[in-house]
Amino acid sequence: MDRALDQTPDRFPASAACHALADAFHAMIARSRAEAAPDLAGRLDRLARLRTVVADNEERFRQAISADFGHRSAVETTIAEAMMVYGEIRHATKHLKSWMAPQRIATALQFLPARNRLIPQPLGVVGIIAPWNYPLQLTLAPAIGAMAAGNRVIIKPSELSPHFSALLKETVAERFDATEVLVTGVEEEVAKAFANLPFDHLVFTGSTRVGRLVAEAAGRNLTPVTLELGGKSPAIIDASADLNEAAERIAYGKLLNAGQTCIAPDYVLAPENLVQAFAEKVRAQMRRMFGTDPSNKDYTSVISDRHYARLEELVADAARHGARILQPARPDDPNWKAHRKFPPTLILGANEAMAVMQEEIFGPVLPVLGTRDANEAIAFVNGRDRPLALYWFGKDRSARDEVLSRTISGGVTINDCLFHFAQVNQPMGGVGASGTGAYHGEWGFRTFSKLKPVFYRSKFNRLADLYPPYGGKIARLEKMMRFMS
Repeated sequence: MDRALDQTPDRFPASAACHALADAFHAMIARSRAEAAPDLAGRLDRLARLRTVVADNEERFRQAISADFGHRSAVETTIAEAMMVYGEIRHATKHLKSWMAPQRIATALQFLPARNRLIPQPLGVVGIIAPWNYPLQLTLAPAIGAMAAGNRVIIKPSELSPHFSALLKETVAERFDATEVLVTGVEEEVAKAFANLPFDHLVFTGSTRVGRLVAEAAGRNLTPVTLELGGKSPAIIDASADLNEAAERIAYGKLLNAGQTCIAPDYVLAPENLVQAFAEKVRAQMRRMFGTDPSNKDYTSVISDRHYARLEELVADAARHGARILQPARPDDPNWKAHRKFPPTLILGANEAMAVMQEEIFGPVLPVLGTRDANEAIAFVNGRDRPLALYWFGKDRSARDEVLSRTISGGVTINDCLFHFAQVNQPMGGVGASGTGAYHGEWGFRTFSKLKPVFYRSKFNRLADLYPPYGGKIARLEKMMRFMS
């Protein structure tokens, strides 16, 4: 019996919402097992309908996301969410036919004239546990890959984005049958039950701490997982860097979405003699980009009072331990807190004793640390969990390549921040504590497919020589195989 159809009810909390989730999951599993994999036309139709969901409701999504944040820059929602989703769908639509085609795989000489093929097949039902920080893009990007691969999808949105989650549930239900794509509620018991379902693949985007719990729950069902986590992504300033250029680009990368970005630069490593000058340049760029008025519509709010208080404590803890705090605006203005907007903050003199250097910041707070040389910067990065992203600024190619060869991270952008994520032809994924697995473009299609190897034997092949009774023919065949190896 299929393990997914044999899920025992005692694995779910006793609530109506969880039983409804279990029923919907089993209905989707049954349909995926009973029906043939969707053909190209069927998959393109699903992608087109998903695009319509976004296109017809783009302004509603912007408003819903802003309501969840308290205020979310409309421009940031457009460029970092809606446009990214359109690009993913356009790319998948253009290339899906070639992705679906069986791939020719070389056949070893001794097996000719037989042939090998690699045939992609949908896994079945993919679960997506979505985050709150980019709720549209980070929910639908993995869904696009899963749907392109021919899977059915169940999405569990974040409880911190209730307005968006309700709208996504409503608009998806208008365009999709519940056995094609389903959006669940955000109840706490649903979140706990979701990862316990025996999905054919499970995607989680969020913190490393919760990612461990999701992986543990999925492991009980041997469910393969893609974990998109985070961590402390460094920005390294080489002695050859243009400080003005680096300051502008790091300020943007840090303050996009008020720093609530999993690949935001978490801290900066700069040459000791450049720390003060660089920090002043970053502060000037922060002021130029977002001014000093908390009501600035381009500057996004922190998602909740709890997250705001956590950022306040990180800065206060650093100050208690002797750090110097630089801010481009007056932090004592009560309107910052009234709008739940955290003032952009630089921390100089950060050290290991400070909480800001022990946990992912996930907000508009940027420690700037000094290093004696490039080797010390590399050692600092390598002494910690492998980050989701790494940024390097400079003109010295040999120094750049030294960092690339001696550090491991989920992705890298050279002389800028964030933009490796937007490359639809490149995989997006972490390593170690920053995640496992990848998606985007064809990488997503492959992640959510079973690439099945198939060997087509030819009637002219002499494989029967391997069958008993053994004799001289085996010796001749062995000699031939040794010669070819």
